[in-house]
Amino acid sequence: MDPVIIVGAGPVGLALALALARQEVPTVVLDEGPGKDEPRPARTVVLRESTAVLLERLTGVALGEHGVRWAGWRSLRRRQVMSEITFDEADPGAPLHIAQHVLTAALRGALTGEPLVKTVVDSRLDSIEQERSGVTAHTRGANGTWWRGSYLVGCDGARSVVRKLQDIRFPGRTAVERHAVAALHTELPWEGRALLHRMPPWRQSGPSAGEVTARPLPDGVWRLDWLLPPGKDLVTPETLVARIRETLAGWTDGSTPPYDLLDTGVHTVHHRLARRWRAGRVFLAGDAAHLLGALGAQGLDEGLRDVDNLSWKLAAAWHHGPHEALLDSYQAERRAVVAARLRAADQVLPVLRGTGGLRHIVPGTARGHDALLTDGHLGRGSLGAPAAYADSPLAPRQLEGDVPVDTPPGAPVTDVRVTAEDGSFVQLRDRFGRGALLVVLIAPGTGVWDRKHWASAGVMPRLAAAVTALPYPAELLVAESYPGAPAHSVLLVRPDGHLVVALSGVRPADLYTAAEAAVGGPAKEEAQAAAAAH
Repeated sequence: MDPVIIVGAGPVGLALALALARQEVPTVVLDEGPGKDEPRPARTVVLRESTAVLLERLTGVALGEHGVRWAGWRSLRRRQVMSEITFDEADPGAPLHIAQHVLTAALRGALTGEPLVKTVVDSRLDSIEQERSGVTAHTRGANGTWWRGSYLVGCDGARSVVRKLQDIRFPGRTAVERHAVAALHTELPWEGRALLHRMPPWRQSGPSAGEVTARPLPDGVWRLDWLLPPGKDLVTPETLVARIRETLAGWTDGSTPPYDLLDTGVHTVHHRLARRWRAGRVFLAGDAAHLLGALGAQGLDEGLRDVDNLSWKLAAAWHHGPHEALLDSYQAERRAVVAARLRAADQVLPVLRGTGGLRHIVPGTARGHDALLTDGHLGRGSLGAPAAYADSPLAPRQLEGDVPVDTPPGAPVTDVRVTAEDGSFVQLRDRFGRGALLVVLIAPGTGVWDRKHWASAGVMPRLAAAVTALPYPAELLVAESYPGAPAHSVLLVRPDGHLVVALSGVRPADLYTAAEAAVGGPAKEEAQAAAAAH
């Protein structure tokens, strides 16, 4: 079987290569660049807690040591504190802020010595050919040649060559927001806490919409973003330095504190969504498929969720043969989620950025605006909450043994401690990304038993037999409890950690039906081909 070709060696492409390698799928990564990234402290990413955990699982690196998990969040309007949130060690909701070149270096480091991943630098794609049995890509450059693959994934950014070669439209809005950006080393009065300051009371240098954000990085470095007014006004070095000095002085209630300017830039936010994310054996992921980022939404975070969704489906097709319904579900699930996120941002933007209408006459509007912005920056609500595939084509039909739990079908499951088949205690999310369905029995009291006592007791033998009979590889786990789940209920979880169904007790027929639906239903094409061969 030919490897999967990944075009693009940014965080999304590298993460996809690692995710496929963890599921024993070989890849070829075509890197247009030299294989290393220029340090840019002003180019950073904010990751939701669950996405950071995904990357830590792939890289084996504690990213919190290379970035900053926010200690809290503070929102100001003029001089008034609108909201203040504190994250502690027991709170899993703290976002992680990290420089993109540091994140990319961690991914490249994890790929070093990985036998299933071949990275080819200085290779620019210029053609793609598809056949029924695979895909062929041609690159030019120092290593220009033909590459043969089973599938090809375009992770090559906003100007994706893959998308253009497949003639896929990329409609949307240009320059939705513009921000002047600076990374600097200084001391601010709220160590480790991110800040959103709307309509600050001091005079801003040059035209401004009156919004500035401060996000901490390691070693006393901060990234500051000033929202720019609509238009294409140039941000000169002089005006940027003036903004820095005024802002720092305003926050410290006095003269400008010492600072060391490390990097600057202008960040322009576009909102675009590819019409198709799949064309035969070719897929799009990350910025090649979507652009978003207004109101705190993080495009890279969504790109990494593309990886989580697509990797197990490609691995299933690579190991077990193509299943069109399963591969099609990548576009159906992910595109719908990103489209909803873009719609939410586009609906909110005119309200938050407008200058008239209801925002001046409706009581409480300012606090409502602050809540919306906070949701976007912290990964909550319609602007930032993790995806739930409620209308997934992989959802099973209504089953007789369905039982409601606190996690709706299609949503990410809660991370709980489970006992693996070897008797070891692990976190449930540690079993994600291995290419297997997860079957979790909720059995209070088993945590204090030796495995030899409960593995052959009660419903376990019957459940183990049902798991063995499933139409797709699955792992049996046991948890003492799960939010909202009755004792002896059984959860079926996808390889990417989304709930398929919760069943009341051991129901082999329902479990089989749900598992079959979760991998795209019966493989009709493959069954017909096998019958024809005989």
